[in-house]
Amino acid sequence: MAKKTPLYDLHEQLGGKIVDFAGWLLPVQYSKGILEEHKAVRERVGLFDVSHMGEFTLKGDNVIGYVNWLVCNDISKIAPGKVRYSPLLNEEGGIVDDLLIYDISDTEILLVVNAANRDKDFAWIKGHLKDGIELEDISDTLAQIAIQGPKAEEVISKVCDASQLPVKYYTFTKEMEVAGVKGLVSRTGYTGEDGFECYVPAAEGAKLYQALLEAGKEEGIEPCGLGARDTLRLEASMPLYGHEMTDETAPQDTGLDRYCKMAKEDFVGKAALEKRTYTTTRIGLKVTDRGIAREHCDVYDKDQKIGVTTSGTFLPYLGGAYAMAIVEKDHSELGTTLYIDVRGRKLAAEVVALPFYHK
Repeated sequence: MAKKTPLYDLHEQLGGKIVDFAGWLLPVQYSKGILEEHKAVRERVGLFDVSHMGEFTLKGDNVIGYVNWLVCNDISKIAPGKVRYSPLLNEEGGIVDDLLIYDISDTEILLVVNAANRDKDFAWIKGHLKDGIELEDISDTLAQIAIQGPKAEEVISKVCDASQLPVKYYTFTKEMEVAGVKGLVSRTGYTGEDGFECYVPAAEGAKLYQALLEAGKEEGIEPCGLGARDTLRLEASMPLYGHEMTDETAPQDTGLDRYCKMAKEDFVGKAALEKRTYTTTRIGLKVTDRGIAREHCDVYDKDQKIGVTTSGTFLPYLGGAYAMAIVEKDHSELGTTLYIDVRGRKLAAEVVALPFYHK
């Protein structure tokens, strides 16, 4: 049976179109539609329920060292109040998931994982625990609300002490009050815009969401669903597990090299990565013919198949059809014309720089 987030009833009241996503009943869009929600985030401010994401705590005297071994990015110099992104690898160097690492204290780390991978990730980490490290899944105790867009700070400041808000991207305030609700507030997001993600007790999630909607009326805030979340992340060229990453894909195969620190003494998957040969990379494609490319479309250089699209759609703010693809490196030069096979019709597309959009 599909799960409901703590805000499910509120989404229904707001007219959200509910769909089953990764075993969760979530709004894909509201009455104004995906295009308007996307535009609201790019130009004003949007509000997302992302309570389906998974949250784990890791505790122990050597938790920083343990997590530094567990993931391929280097978090050895992380400090309380800082957030770090990293792929999580298996022993063969493939990507189990990508996650956010929150340094709560010298003895506690919060991991935020993808909803679809929550159970898999928990089992995998549990199977790789070291002595003195405690793992707990706290996902069901939390609601997670994201307020995103150029006016996000203006709106959230109306209902909190703005001096407590994290100032730099990928930092957080461990405990602060927003609209009377205490929780962790981080300056993070999955839209390519400035914004905040609030982790609060599940029972108070709806209260916070409603307070932020009310506070943002003058700024034109819009409730946003999964549809806009996906078009925004693709426009910002942010990878998504199951698309740009799989259990067989290494970070180096999909343009995530900078998050894989091979100079580290050791981490799970390092030995396998040292033996692999990397011939592919992730590229951006702007469709120049009429048509839209989705994921799983073959990519050609003339008549030679060189890769496959991983995500693609019409991007509202840029006003065109774009796709990300994993292709052979020899065919990835900017300006190259490639062809995407969309149901038997080859659409011309130009290799363009990533990200497609940046503020």
